[in-house]
Amino acid sequence: MKNQDFNQIDFNTLKPYQLPKWRRGLLRLLSYVKTYWKDDKSYLTIYYLIRLGKLINWRNPKTFTEKLNWLKIHNRKDEYTRMVDKLQAKEFAAERISSEYIVPTIGVWNSFDEIDFSKLPDRFVLKTTHGGGTTGVVVCKDISKFDKKSAKAKIDSSMRKDLFVNSREWPYKNVRKRILAEEYIEDKNGHQDDYKIFCFNGEVKFLKIVFNNSTGHHANFYNKKWELLPFYEADVLPDPQAEISAPDNFEKMIEIAEKLSEGIPFLRVDLYNLDGKIFFGETTFYPAGGWDFYAPKDADEYIGALMDLGIKGESSF
Repeated sequence: MKNQDFNQIDFNTLKPYQLPKWRRGLLRLLSYVKTYWKDDKSYLTIYYLIRLGKLINWRNPKTFTEKLNWLKIHNRKDEYTRMVDKLQAKEFAAERISSEYIVPTIGVWNSFDEIDFSKLPDRFVLKTTHGGGTTGVVVCKDISKFDKKSAKAKIDSSMRKDLFVNSREWPYKNVRKRILAEEYIEDKNGHQDDYKIFCFNGEVKFLKIVFNNSTGHHANFYNKKWELLPFYEADVLPDPQAEISAPDNFEKMIEIAEKLSEGIPFLRVDLYNLDGKIFFGETTFYPAGGWDFYAPKDADEYIGALMDLGIKGESSF
């Protein structure tokens, strides 16, 4: 992978990647039978072929996406279920790093209708314990303007979903479905700086920062030296000209991420840094479900080479 190739890309004219319509149609057809498809490996093989347009190499996975899906089958530990449960993950993180980095929980319920909103503060965040990404997340910044009907629809929809069935993300298989409310946090400017830190075999290799500016919605990747890396997610374009500085306590963030990911082939640790105060966000085993598109074309293999699965004869990039 060459910096020159990256530097020659005109991101102002490039459009985010969208899956072709015919592939989206095939994935919709697959969704109708996913509940009845019991063999995880064959399901992932077909899904990977439709989504990424190639057969997955199960015998000797090389790319990042291949290795993530290999881990879904071959790396299953009960501890992982605890780490993806939005409530139990806080307990896990507090044990490994410290409770000072944990966003306080306000309440926990089994259904939306159990929530007594009169007892909630003016600002809060609702989350389903089994949801991935922004699935099942509702942010309230002013209780007087809170749209309870819309919130209920989103939370109830999330409560019906199953990430294990959808993409065979094994850690989610046995997560107890609940709803939690936690304090809303932001910095003095009203921002939430979210750092998605990619850890391979317990070592931080790079991080992703998602941001908005005058040119749109972007995501840049940086190494531990805070140097812009020459790859990107094809559906969220980077802005190489963006001036983003490393936090003063960036080394502490690396330390926290490596403590949380110790002994795990791959883990993305999401941390907030608000006016110098670090908060734990979540841990993710399979970013974008293990189906993301990375560019340039050899980026997927470049990232995959950072992960050691311990397979005999496993090749590096």
